[in-house]
Amino acid sequence: MSEFVFATAQYESGDWDSAPLVPANLIDSIARYTSIPVAPTGAVVPLASSDALRFPFLFLTGHLPVRFSEQERGTIRKYLDRGGFLFIDDHNHDIDGAFHKTVTEEIVRAGGPLVRVPKRHALYSSFFQFPDGPPNTSHELNGWGDNLLHPELSAVLRGDRIALLYSNKDYSSEWSYHPENKRFSSVDNTRFGVNIVVYALTR
Repeated sequence: MSEFVFATAQYESGDWDSAPLVPANLIDSIARYTSIPVAPTGAVVPLASSDALRFPFLFLTGHLPVRFSEQERGTIRKYLDRGGFLFIDDHNHDIDGAFHKTVTEEIVRAGGPLVRVPKRHALYSSFFQFPDGPPNTSHELNGWGDNLLHPELSAVLRGDRIALLYSNKDYSSEWSYHPENKRFSSVDNTRFGVNIVVYALTR
């Protein structure tokens, strides 16, 4: 098995690099908890480039309004159709925020309709067990953003496979810290990120 590379999608609008510590943190978790061979550093991949098609998993986040170019939309469509997995997380965790409103419009344009992911979906048991669905973030619980808990994630499907997973829970803030800081946590909050990657690589 070749090494898994955690790839971050770079897009022309918005602030694609708003959570720069997420890749290193999740790379550390994948190496720590699983037997998946993982590259020690991630990659940044322009979404408009066909290079994106080389990676089985792409991470995309941001705070600002998103408008994909026609080339970026085409890459997303081809990527999802060819078996890729795109995880998009709203770094604002706000359903009225500019990122949420614009990126969900772009997701539908590029990939198809978003549907709710049921709490009993295989995503929540692909490695660690999350019987209540997606774990809440400290930012939701502290009342930052829209003062709401978001109990479900959304997805674009290809058959019965999640091809694109969308979260407005702000895992980007939750996971954007140095991996060494995990030793101060009673429960490692990146465990759900491990589930997402394992699901992406095994479905």
